Amino acid sequence: MPDSSLLDPQAIANLRSLNPGDNDEFLREIAGIFLEDTPLRISELDQSALAGDIARFTRAAHSIKGSSANLGATSLRSLAEKLEHQVRTQGLADVAGLVAQIKTEFGRTQSALDALIGK
Repeated sequence: MPDSSLLDPQAIANLRSLNPGDNDEFLREIAGIFLEDTPLRISELDQSALAGDIARFTRAAHSIKGSSANLGATSLRSLAEKLEHQVRTQGLADVAGLVAQIKTEFGRTQSALDALIGK
């Protein structure tokens, strides 16, 4: 089982229970979508921060938060939630540090998912 600080074992079990007996095909599909989409959302964070587009930045952070929660990527979800809250209350000033943390945490989460689904 993956490191529970990165991937919540209960969330993984819940995903597996949605399509039991499929040799983790559903889990691999969900993980694949997450691994494909999240870098795009992270890129949106960078682009919208440079452009000063708070609405787009907030949507990207919210999307990362939601998809991380669905997959049980608890630490990444927590960072995205913190970033979303910070932007809503303080604007785009001082977001670089949290965005860097999200990038690092996504890399760790990606490695944990790759190990889990046998990539």
